[in-house]
Amino acid sequence: MAETEKQIIAASDESNAFANQKTPSLSSYFGFRPSADNPVERVRSQDLCMIVTRTPFRVSFFGGGTDYPEHFEKHGGAVLATAMDKSLFLNATHFYSGLFDYSIRLAYRKVECVRQLNDIEHFPMREILRACGIEKDIEISLAAELPSFSGIGSSSSFVVGMLNTIAAFQGRYVKPIELAYEAIRIEREVLNECVGCQDQVLAAIGGFHLVEFRSRDNITTHRVTMSSEDMKEFEDHLLMVYTGLRRRASEQASRQVARIDMNREALLAIRKMVDESYEALVGTKNFERFGKLLHRSWQIKRELESSISNNDIDDLYTKAFNAGAWGGKLLGAGGGGFLLFVVPPDRRPEVMQAMGNVEQVPIKIDAAGSQILFAS
Repeated sequence: MAETEKQIIAASDESNAFANQKTPSLSSYFGFRPSADNPVERVRSQDLCMIVTRTPFRVSFFGGGTDYPEHFEKHGGAVLATAMDKSLFLNATHFYSGLFDYSIRLAYRKVECVRQLNDIEHFPMREILRACGIEKDIEISLAAELPSFSGIGSSSSFVVGMLNTIAAFQGRYVKPIELAYEAIRIEREVLNECVGCQDQVLAAIGGFHLVEFRSRDNITTHRVTMSSEDMKEFEDHLLMVYTGLRRRASEQASRQVARIDMNREALLAIRKMVDESYEALVGTKNFERFGKLLHRSWQIKRELESSISNNDIDDLYTKAFNAGAWGGKLLGAGGGGFLLFVVPPDRRPEVMQAMGNVEQVPIKIDAAGSQILFAS
């Protein structure tokens, strides 16, 4: 990300407002020193340390596709999205590699014990460690509540979580919005992934927001303000089920980005629904209107590119809609993963029965952003 001035407003309980801040370069970002009252400052005073972090996944309701720089730098973009209470967890532990036959140990779906950084097979882990200047004496383990490649922003949550974990491991504090910006830079410029910019913001900052994308250096968040009673009632209308289909978001996104100019009018219509849905929640608190807007938005989005949906997904959606769901969508870039519906609570049993043998995942929204759970 370039060294340019950016206007950032993070209007959330978890994040303060920051304005006119310079975006740090990678080297200056990882050289930032924490304030004396930050708890991770204590970590480096010990010979051994362990850091445990939690980073949320996200649910994107409206505006997906307009958060790609290829679109919003020409036409602006926005999403209505929330961090949810399902997360991934990272554990970083120091060890003395001189006493072992390996220098780095990584545990995810498989376990890697390597002598040199370049021997690591897990590409994102390898390159994030390289960017942070770590070459030995670290063990990192990953655990997640939900599967990857399922439309919940897991790849971005992983990058945000890794950056936050390693920063704490090195005794540094990073502001949530800066964590989001650096995760965007890492994913797009280091990992060369075709990704949008909403997932990193929700993973780092947390909360329930309308996020505006004005330029790569100007991302603004507006918190969705609802009473705890209204939030609980809204959550009671949400139904998330797993299709059993997995796909790589970057591959789906690459096909959609190639058609961005062709889909300009559709994306502008999707952007308009962000404001309409925000008003339905914050203004009128009309959950039925919100659900029907979601249905309209999904009908537009599924026409953006042929691989966004398929016969299996369409069949599940139609069954849920005919059984009483007001609307829904496939989360993420498309092709598989989780389906989200807005359903009157009294119709939930009928909707689930209509879809048959699918796994429901109960969720709560407005969750906290990436945070340190343990430092010792």
